[in-house]
Amino acid sequence: MQLAVTIALVIVSILLIIAVVLQSGKSAGLSGAITGGAEQLFGKTKARGMEAVLNRVTVVLAVLFFVLNIVVFLV
Repeated sequence: MQLAVTIALVIVSILLIIAVVLQSGKSAGLSGAITGGAEQLFGKTKARGMEAVLNRVTVVLAVLFFVLNIVVFLV
């Protein structure tokens, strides 16, 4: 049981790293260079396409990562 959970934790960890690395930075592009973080705070732009998918995948993998860590700790 613990071996299976540990293997799943390693796989989820690698997938989480890949998902985070594939995402673009918050200040990518010309608007980030000019306005800094103001556009992120006050802008109404939402992530579309691949960015939205990567955001959702990152959230799911992060939750799964924490759950698997708790399971490994308890087992």
